[in-house]
Amino acid sequence: MNTSLPARTALALLFATTAIPAFAQSSAPPAAPPTSAGTPDEAALDELAAVDEYLLRIQALDDNGPMINAVIAYDPAAAVTARQQLNAGPLHGRTVLVKDNVETAEWPTTAGSLALKDNATGRDAPLIAQMRKAGGVVLGKVNLSEWANIRSNNSTSGWSGVGGLTRNPFAIDRNTCGSSAGSGAAVAAGFAWAAIGTETNGSISCPASMNGLVGFKPSVGIVSRTHVVPISSTQDTAGPMTRTVYDAALLLTAIAGADPADPVTLEAKRVPDYTAGLDTASLKGVRIGVIRSAAGQRADIKALFDAALADLTRLGAVLVDVEYAPPAEMWEASLPVLMYELREEMDKYLAGRPVAGGPRSLADVVAFNTANADDEMRWFKQELFEQALTTTDAEAYAKNLATLRRLTRVEGIDKLLADNKVTFLVAPTQGPAWSTDLVNGDNFGGGVGAGYLAAIAGYPHLTVPMGGVEGLPIGFSIMGGQWQDHAVLKAGAAYEKARTAKLPAPTFRPWRPVEE
Repeated sequence: MNTSLPARTALALLFATTAIPAFAQSSAPPAAPPTSAGTPDEAALDELAAVDEYLLRIQALDDNGPMINAVIAYDPAAAVTARQQLNAGPLHGRTVLVKDNVETAEWPTTAGSLALKDNATGRDAPLIAQMRKAGGVVLGKVNLSEWANIRSNNSTSGWSGVGGLTRNPFAIDRNTCGSSAGSGAAVAAGFAWAAIGTETNGSISCPASMNGLVGFKPSVGIVSRTHVVPISSTQDTAGPMTRTVYDAALLLTAIAGADPADPVTLEAKRVPDYTAGLDTASLKGVRIGVIRSAAGQRADIKALFDAALADLTRLGAVLVDVEYAPPAEMWEASLPVLMYELREEMDKYLAGRPVAGGPRSLADVVAFNTANADDEMRWFKQELFEQALTTTDAEAYAKNLATLRRLTRVEGIDKLLADNKVTFLVAPTQGPAWSTDLVNGDNFGGGVGAGYLAAIAGYPHLTVPMGGVEGLPIGFSIMGGQWQDHAVLKAGAAYEKARTAKLPAPTFRPWRPVEE
């Protein structure tokens, strides 16, 4: 479905395919980043010059060649818009790809579902309107795991009825993780400066980790959720996916803000500029809780995590081993909460769409999928949607939500931070990308990561590239208390500068054994 550029010369396509490492590798933030609109800095001017190359790369690597298949639609006139935005705000014309469950005025917002293929609302989500006001340019829309991966337990991340299957640039037969699959793959492949992802439980952090990116899931309430296709009123948030921590902080500054239509945003504690202090951030003397059990059983992941911890020690951080195992009661309460909120929030969103035709409720979506099973349910079903339709007990919901709040906040992150006298919690984000299997679905095996704690609690979670195993990226997670978003970003910036591990580069071919 890509809106393609006119045909280019073979020389231009060769240029697009030989510049891969420069865009794919993470780097340290600039020494003196701008903190306001002001005069565009050198990095902003470089980004302006890169817009045409981004578009060429989409044509060469997304529509053709390895066919990463991350971009659903893009604006061939983006370079013109970027020049117009150069002095409009602190983003200075930087290009951003948007996950296709976030409304933008130019294109339909489908959540990957054929049921919403004509959902052209003609409006920007508030976070997009703010980004444009800050000088950002919407380059296009990117694929996602359909309905943000909430339709079935047996889904394949990165697949949707609208966009098909998105592939991982590091190994095109490996998975992107989801649901922000297109956001992660597109930035890793060098198709834009940054992307917007959304997360309910791991949908920013996992694809960022598996695609070698920085991904930041803010505290719920930092960013508005209005005009974003919903799952959960207590866990959903949008956030940046970028190549550096500084870029993530810059984009977060542009999209964060209060929204009367999303009451939780009125309670949030923000800072005016999330890039402030990143270039001088220090971890000297900072106590950091290490969840070693979250490294799983693989020796190579443990070794990579140990190297990251050694980097922190060289920064002067004080590492404290923290014991944590999620209680069964937490998992027992989690899915019922999501199912109740999914039905409630999806019905509100669908009923309020300013578009004629299409579904007006979750029940309508279920009926559509059943009637169009050959296209929509070829690979997996919709048992979670069906479960949500029957999850209607408000009293049980309130009890389960209270349980989750207690176990992930009061007796979870809050307690771990307080009892161990630490400021942050760290862990590997996820294991390496698994082989994509449309028949059997995802394979999250390995027991790696603890980001579910921050996701369910609604607290900030940053993942920064930590290195690679088998030539595949692994992320380093930093989590903090509610509203500690700026502190978490500063910690991530300090780690990023001190990281000693070599980062893998995209290969744009099927996986093969590599020498570590």
